[in-house]
Amino acid sequence: MSATRKQVSRTPTQSFSSPVDCCSCQKPIRERYLLKALDQYWHEDCLKCSCCEVRLGEVGSTLFSKANLILCKRDYLRLFGNTGFCSACNKTIPGFEMVMRAKSNVYHLECFSCFQCRQKFCVGDRFYLHENKILCEYDYEERMVFANLSLNNMEQVRRQTKEVSATTNTINTNNHANNTTVNDQFCDVSSGYGSSDSPFEH
Repeated sequence: MSATRKQVSRTPTQSFSSPVDCCSCQKPIRERYLLKALDQYWHEDCLKCSCCEVRLGEVGSTLFSKANLILCKRDYLRLFGNTGFCSACNKTIPGFEMVMRAKSNVYHLECFSCFQCRQKFCVGDRFYLHENKILCEYDYEERMVFANLSLNNMEQVRRQTKEVSATTNTINTNNHANNTTVNDQFCDVSSGYGSSDSPFEH
């Protein structure tokens, strides 16, 4: 049985010529406002989540209906939502939990930190996804420096080898470096904390 996501609208009762009855308690709605949901009318106190009993008119403009239950979004996802796995700790992420995303990776909020120094990110912080690991700006730049140094050292060794080969009249035809720039080895920068949508939308 598939779930139904429905709108909840708040309407002044004065727009009706006579009082309408509440779908839940069957009593006339005489308050200033009523709620319309599932093509029926409700007291604001009567339209509640079947699990946590939160007043649905106060927690958003939608509700979920499945298996004869009227549910808030959190309880719907808790009961029927898909789970996933955190890319950092490999533990389950419940369907109702807020998450962070970096490209195709999904993380618990508490796991979304720099792989190197464990720094937590604040709103607006920049981070990098390198070799499927989250890095802060400092640690990413440090890796870039070391990668550049390694490439420069390799080039220097190649040049020295060519010079030695030339002085000893040795022929070496396969001595060209594969010139891949360091930037080609790294992913593009991703924007900071809270910039992408949860796979489990809230």
